Amino acid sequence: MAKRVAARALQTCRAGLVTVAMFQMTLVAPLASADDGGNRRDQETETPIRHVIVIIGENRTFDHVFATYKAKRPGETIWNLLSRGIINEHGGPGPNPMRGFQYSAEDTDTYRLNPDKKALYPVLPAPLTGGPSNVCTDNGICSLADAKASENGLPDDTYYGFLTTGGTGQGSHVPDARIANVNHLPPGPFQLTSSTFPYDGYAASPVHRFYQMWQQLDCSRDHATLENSSGCKSDLFPWVEVTIGAGTNGSPTPKPTGEGSTAMAFYNVLNGDVPYFNFLADHYAMSDNFHQSVQGGTGANHIMLGTGDGMWFSDGNGHAATPPHNQLVYAGTPDAGVVDEVENPNPVKGTNNWYTEDGYGGGGFGSPVFGGGSYSNCSDQDAPGVTAVLQYLQTIRIDPNCEAGHYYLLNNYNPGYFGDGSNAYTDNNVFNTPFTIPPSTVRNIGDALLEKNVSWKYYGDQWNAYLTDKYQLNFGTVGANSDQYCNICNWFQYSTSIMTNAAVRTAHLKDTTDLYSDIKNGTLPAVSFVKPSGWVDGHPASSKLDLFEGFVKKIVDGVQANPELWKSTAIFITFDEGGGYYDSGYVQPLDFFGDGTRIPLLAVSPFTKSGHLSHDYGDHVSILKFIERNWDLQPLTRRSRDNFPNPRYNPGVSVYAPANPPAIGDLFDLFDFGDGDN
Repeated sequence: MAKRVAARALQTCRAGLVTVAMFQMTLVAPLASADDGGNRRDQETETPIRHVIVIIGENRTFDHVFATYKAKRPGETIWNLLSRGIINEHGGPGPNPMRGFQYSAEDTDTYRLNPDKKALYPVLPAPLTGGPSNVCTDNGICSLADAKASENGLPDDTYYGFLTTGGTGQGSHVPDARIANVNHLPPGPFQLTSSTFPYDGYAASPVHRFYQMWQQLDCSRDHATLENSSGCKSDLFPWVEVTIGAGTNGSPTPKPTGEGSTAMAFYNVLNGDVPYFNFLADHYAMSDNFHQSVQGGTGANHIMLGTGDGMWFSDGNGHAATPPHNQLVYAGTPDAGVVDEVENPNPVKGTNNWYTEDGYGGGGFGSPVFGGGSYSNCSDQDAPGVTAVLQYLQTIRIDPNCEAGHYYLLNNYNPGYFGDGSNAYTDNNVFNTPFTIPPSTVRNIGDALLEKNVSWKYYGDQWNAYLTDKYQLNFGTVGANSDQYCNICNWFQYSTSIMTNAAVRTAHLKDTTDLYSDIKNGTLPAVSFVKPSGWVDGHPASSKLDLFEGFVKKIVDGVQANPELWKSTAIFITFDEGGGYYDSGYVQPLDFFGDGTRIPLLAVSPFTKSGHLSHDYGDHVSILKFIERNWDLQPLTRRSRDNFPNPRYNPGVSVYAPANPPAIGDLFDLFDFGDGDN
């Protein structure tokens, strides 16, 4: 997300608005206990890997980053825009451009995965600008000193310099004149960078919410082939983006607020784009069949990574409840309105695909209806949006895995706890309500590791600043008090067992300053989850990919500078989701929640082979499966995705689509534990 939920609430407060209180509740007693420091199980592993580090960036698909990457290892192959002939090495149309063609459509009554009246775009709707026009004026970072005072997660002055550069030089949400031929792009993927659009430039952020992403994929059993058994054609990306915009709200006169065809943009590694990740792919290992685990955005995908499951609205004590409907917000002001927290992607009457209710931010502050639309009861076959997804899953015989009466969180809401362990849902402060999910009892990977006495930490960039500023009043500021910590990214902040136990909370939730110290001193735990701040997480518009590269480089360089640590470490580098960018890869539906598009996954370790490309199907929960297999842990719950089997493939049919769906791998295919040579 370019703007966190807390930041939006802050803007509301500054506008002089007030909210009514949410429902009150009590909490169950925590079950987890703090790590006693013994950690007898850390060394008891199936492989020579004693340390796993998971680094999670923001919002890039595999094709968006590695569209032109060529397999380096003899006999290896890759699925990307170049290999499929959709584009050529120079970024122009290839011999098979029709494989990436995009279509307009019509949906005027009920939400559809396969809307009617499709027509090939003669040219793409123009991609629009996004991000700061002038970095100094808009972001407040005017010098290296400003950059270093605001963020400590970059390796050198070159990368800190990227925080001061890359502004669009144009107005907001206008056709981006830096893009070659911006108003006459053919109806498929286009190269973002050129002599007028440097790799360091800020770019717009496409639509990336739950029902929007499902619709972009255009999945139907009628589309299925041997190569693409799920029948997801991925041919409606621009149409969804331009008809919906971000955060629709049922306004009588809706105006799309999207970013044109930004979704179709890609970088070209053959021209020098994404140099550090390209280096890692060449020298270590990468998957070209790894996916975001949930359709939609940041919050739901991080939750799935930490729990292997969806999270649902409750009474705060582990009992399913119904989210508020028609809740009055900022009462007593001229802009008073209502929130309906249940999603409704059916089109507003008289519109083409303008969702009735979708988006915690609604149509913007002061709109007739503000916010809402982050939950769905997917056990209700008649619920808006749910019907279309369930009907599709039924045709391909996939269990939606939706418990009766449970309203699952599909997009981004604040977690149920502040960093100090206080209850954020029952807090009456304007900054939180109504965009907060109640505390959750859904079991997570931290619970499992604590029970088995395996050490772990979650390192959140700028966590310490957040602890002193729980409402994030300093969000987006520059300097020593900068607070771009991502609260919705930390799945442990949703958890009663972790957050209400002070010993557990303080021992295991840390700042990235502690990460750098632990790496240097050789005190890194067995399992580390690492989240960069909003300055350097790579999110389009609010950050840049080169900044996330720098964040990763500092960690990799630090680990490799400690030979004793490096020889037993595997570093996984991935993203929370594709951010709405187009991808040509295979997508396997696992349940109601996903999977979604492919995202990059790099594995950096002494136990990878240089340039190895794994085709084994995986998603975020594959990381849980790797940890569980390596430390002999059981699946988190009876229904979590880590119960799914490892994929099998039919020879001669597909090396990407599992023959035993639903199935996800455990990432062991990325490694060679036979001799450890690169």
